[in-house]
Amino acid sequence: MAKQVKLKAERRSDTGRAAARKLKSRGIIPAVVYGGKDKPQALQVSARDVDVMLSHASGENILVELEIEGETRTALVQEVQHAPVGSNVLHIDFHAVSMDEALEAEVPLEAFGMANGVKNFGGLLEQSLRTLTVKCLPRDLPDKITVDVSNLNIGDAIHVRDIQMPQGVSAKQQPDLTAFSVVAPAVEEEPVAAATEAAASPEVITEKKPAEGEAAPAAAASGKEKEPAKK
Repeated sequence: MAKQVKLKAERRSDTGRAAARKLKSRGIIPAVVYGGKDKPQALQVSARDVDVMLSHASGENILVELEIEGETRTALVQEVQHAPVGSNVLHIDFHAVSMDEALEAEVPLEAFGMANGVKNFGGLLEQSLRTLTVKCLPRDLPDKITVDVSNLNIGDAIHVRDIQMPQGVSAKQQPDLTAFSVVAPAVEEEPVAAATEAAASPEVITEKKPAEGEAAPAAAASGKEKEPAKK
């Protein structure tokens, strides 16, 4: 399940690029929390605390207990903006949630085990879904969902309806969508027959040699008679 971490934050009054640059020079990252019944709120958090939070995250969904000057708000890390060069965090978006209300989130979908059709028959495992949209309470939100594909043979597939979901979690995508499948290996085409290649080659026309006593075609075509030798 998504690990809940605590993160101290302060309210932020100054906004804009200039204010953001000043914060970063002090090791502080601008942030915002929105969602729920409250209005969006500009915050600032310690860059060091954020680095620790991200380094200990076990999945893409991070459930955070924001401590904002004596108040507490539970939120999910919605988006982390990084610098184009390097890995410095530029901004964080938090989405406020209620521990008593179900939420929807994207969860990574992973396969484990080697499919029988791949291991013994040379097939290929194809994964059609990389994430799964789920609905659950925040405390039940999984880091990822793993699916055992070891029993799949060539032509077999696992659909969304076949995936065993964790307790308290339900899939929101269409049940008939294919998540994993095993397909037959590609068959190489046989080389083209030599006769076919010969038929496809261009025809070469050669000039026929004249028989003995016959005039050469070039001379006959010219229409000119040979002058008699002078005595």
